[in-house]
Amino acid sequence: MTTFADKTFTPPELIRNFCIIAHIDHGKSTLADRMLQLTGVLDERNYRAQYLDRMDIERERGITIKAQNVRLPWQVNGVDHVLHLIDTPGHVDFTYEVSRALEACEGAVLLVDAAQGIEAQTLANLYLALEKDLRIIPVLNKIDLPAAEPDRYAAELAHILGCEPEEVLRVSAKTGQGVRELLDVVVEQVPPPVGDSTAPLRAMIFDSVYDSYRGVVTYVRVVDGRIIPRDRIRMMSTNATHELLEVGIISPDQKPCDGLGVGEVGYLMTGVKDVRQSRVGDTITSERGGATVALPGYRTPKPMVFAGLYPVDGSDYPELRDALDKLRLNDAALSYTPETSAALGFGFRCGFLGLLHLEITRDRLEREFGLDLISTAPNVVYRVVGDDGIEQVVTNPADWPSGKIAEVYEPVVRCTIIAPSEYVGTIMELCQSRRGTLLGVDYLSASRVELRYTLPMAEIVFDFFDALKSRTRGYASMDYEEAGEQIADLVKVDILLQGEPVDAFSAIVHREAAYNYGTSMASRLRELIPRQQFEVPIQAAIGSRIIARETIRAIRKDVLAKCYGGDITRKRKLLERQKEGKKRMKTIGRVEVPQEAFVAALSTDTRK
Repeated sequence: MTTFADKTFTPPELIRNFCIIAHIDHGKSTLADRMLQLTGVLDERNYRAQYLDRMDIERERGITIKAQNVRLPWQVNGVDHVLHLIDTPGHVDFTYEVSRALEACEGAVLLVDAAQGIEAQTLANLYLALEKDLRIIPVLNKIDLPAAEPDRYAAELAHILGCEPEEVLRVSAKTGQGVRELLDVVVEQVPPPVGDSTAPLRAMIFDSVYDSYRGVVTYVRVVDGRIIPRDRIRMMSTNATHELLEVGIISPDQKPCDGLGVGEVGYLMTGVKDVRQSRVGDTITSERGGATVALPGYRTPKPMVFAGLYPVDGSDYPELRDALDKLRLNDAALSYTPETSAALGFGFRCGFLGLLHLEITRDRLEREFGLDLISTAPNVVYRVVGDDGIEQVVTNPADWPSGKIAEVYEPVVRCTIIAPSEYVGTIMELCQSRRGTLLGVDYLSASRVELRYTLPMAEIVFDFFDALKSRTRGYASMDYEEAGEQIADLVKVDILLQGEPVDAFSAIVHREAAYNYGTSMASRLRELIPRQQFEVPIQAAIGSRIIARETIRAIRKDVLAKCYGGDITRKRKLLERQKEGKKRMKTIGRVEVPQEAFVAALSTDTRK
């Protein structure tokens, strides 16, 4: 049994916990690579670019999806220090990962591309760090690029942070220039963690992952007390108790150690296979003489976009449920509830933070768990008030109330767009076409402008970002945050096949966009659904009013092929019999919609 006397814990005053925050593609993961190499935890033999991006999907797309932590040794003036670095994502859909990383840190390196300057997500992440009262270290990256303008953007950064331009560090994560000086500044400026090593154990779970061989691996930051192997611990939210089989650090891969002290970050293994027993944000304490007051935890991320996920093969439903349970452990922003569809069978209604989050989740389920999935058209959460005053929250078009509706409330977001000033008119035109309301315009410099809009969430989640990028030649950047709700004139458009509604194709849209949605979906289905033995009408309807129609013509078999001449009544009798058969088939027949038609119809935005 390991005792405290056997283990020399790192004194908190020698520990520095910090993260790297920035906009997408400003060089966070590359800077982390240089730090891993400089500190000696990663040798040349094992090196690969974006080392901390562990998932295949991250490496393929070139983006960080999961925040990753790593322990680095660093010496300043002959004194050995321990640095805990957390590399964070940059995309707005993964802001919750950034906010969780900030909770485990005392400092943040704010990274800005010296060729592109401050972008929307730079400001969003900066405000998150300031809210947590973190020490901000401003850094300009990519100073080796020919297009870099370090003096100009250092002045911009200094203006926002209220510091001098000379205080902004200049590095090149690609060549390693200035990275050594940055690590020295981290040690000098980031305050050490504060905690009581003699108090009862309190450790915060900031991430978890499911390992098929070793069960649930829990990542923690120790706030008070100490963790040593073979101790018995208790989860404060569920009161579940476990024995610690292994305690370790990540440097840069998992390495077992003799224990973790105040301010240290590491992982725990208990051999538990039940994924629900390790909840992100929970507090771990000792089973005996443990703490009574839990740590504040994290604010639960609120889903902004909902979509149905269904297995192509209905028998895969249990596998999908288990896969979602395991993925939820690693992705706290994912929420799901079971649902059924007449067209697609059994599946789950899942909540996401945005379209990229939806896309990544579906991709991970298919890759990591070998599933073949269909996702329905995404939609946001609406609050519907009926004539009788009863309120209903609608996350699925199938749940839209059939009675008279008094008011419909839709979520809105506060959107910040930063772009070159010559694109102001184009951006305003786009935002107004999406029912946006201008809140203000600020010029960050003579050539860069910040526009603030209130926009309906439903207008943002489809193709708004693509349209913004194409209209500004890729120069605009965008960030958004929740901003309450507003009354809107929304209707549910049903798609009917032979008079029967197909719930998978239903959508909630603004009344002005209903006709476009109905006609485009009807014409698309006419191309995708194969011809039947009988005529099939495809209709779009708002309530009982039909707003669009397409018809799939019947396949007509040549019943006269074997009639060579002869009496005309014989031919008429055959044609009449065929007509009767088709009429009977139409009343009892069911339109066969192939799975490919669902995938094709739901894969892209039907308003284009």
